[in-house]
Amino acid sequence: MHRLVPHFGVGLLFAGCLTQQALAQKTFTWEQLRDQFEATNPTLRAGEINIAESRAQETTAYLRPNPDFTSTVDQFDPFTANPYRPLTYLLPYVSFSYLHERRDKRELRLESNRKATDIAESTQADLERTLLFGLRGGFVQALQAKAVLKLAQDNLAYWDHVLAVSRDRYKAGDIAEIDLDRLELQRVQFESDLLTAGVNLRTAKIQLLTLLNDRTPIEQFDVTGAYDFTVDIPTLEEFRRFAVETRPDLKAALQSVDKAKTDHTLAVANGSTDPTFGLDLAHNPPIPVYVGFSVTIPLRIFDRNQGEKLRTELDVTRNEKLRDAALAQVFSDVDSADAMLNGNLALLRPYKASYLPRALKVRDTVAFAYQRGGASLLDFLNAQSDYRSLELNYLNLVGSYLTAASQLNLAVGREVIQ
Repeated sequence: MHRLVPHFGVGLLFAGCLTQQALAQKTFTWEQLRDQFEATNPTLRAGEINIAESRAQETTAYLRPNPDFTSTVDQFDPFTANPYRPLTYLLPYVSFSYLHERRDKRELRLESNRKATDIAESTQADLERTLLFGLRGGFVQALQAKAVLKLAQDNLAYWDHVLAVSRDRYKAGDIAEIDLDRLELQRVQFESDLLTAGVNLRTAKIQLLTLLNDRTPIEQFDVTGAYDFTVDIPTLEEFRRFAVETRPDLKAALQSVDKAKTDHTLAVANGSTDPTFGLDLAHNPPIPVYVGFSVTIPLRIFDRNQGEKLRTELDVTRNEKLRDAALAQVFSDVDSADAMLNGNLALLRPYKASYLPRALKVRDTVAFAYQRGGASLLDFLNAQSDYRSLELNYLNLVGSYLTAASQLNLAVGREVIQ
């Protein structure tokens, strides 16, 4: 029995190692998270299938008309005077015909469908742009929750240190019991902040896992990245230029105008007549074999394509108006996001340069004075509350800045601010 104890301990150690490996966290940077999202999101995968379907329609659009074959056996006479020779006057007849499409109809159909595929690709890129904005928002929310959780942990650890010193002072008779009780009760607020921050972090991770279509347990999933702001950003004019060059929805609007013009040209071409060429082969006794040619041309007494010509011409104008509206929306999105980003920067600069260092200095100074009897308990609690509020406001402002940066990336159509 005693011999089994060492082996049992080794088994427990091995099982513990396996469990630790199974529970190892997968930590994603933004680039890794984006790549994982692009590889697994079902909405993006469905959009790619739509592009493949559009390419398949290009093949159908460029197909040539199939020739027609006709075979006829005529003048079969079973009621002839000589019933043993019913095939005497038999007339076999074979014909081939082919419709020839004029005015580049096939080429125009292929061009129209290729432009439809281009629009589908731009629409897919715009879908990806929108979905990545949601993913980036969830990523920022997770980073913000982690920063707030770290602040709550630091505040609680700092307060536990204050309580330890205060208990020693109480034992030495330096402070009253009521002051110690008030300090002990203040710890509830820090515990509440820590619990709330933990719940917010779990919620943010759940949202990210949902976007990734991932069933990884929350405890094994984490994100990492810089939770800070950048002072130097491009100008508004640069943002506008980037957006005009990049925005896939604007590109799709421009492509729609081009396709509408091609469709109008195709409608005009479809109004033209297409001849059908025929070749006849027959046997007509006493002629052994004869060959004939035919051309069939529809008479365009009535133009049955007038409505389609007018519709496609109006469609060109409609798409031009939609293009102008898309361009105006691009400038509106960029201007709004730029204003929001600069508004957050105007608040963050003094916070980082002045407010936070001063709040920390005031808190430490008042705490030092309080521990030595040079400041009242109320002054100490107020200083601690002010510092906690300023730190939390700063973290929330950084989150707002990163959200505004994500909004600006969405408006521009690419990542101009990390």
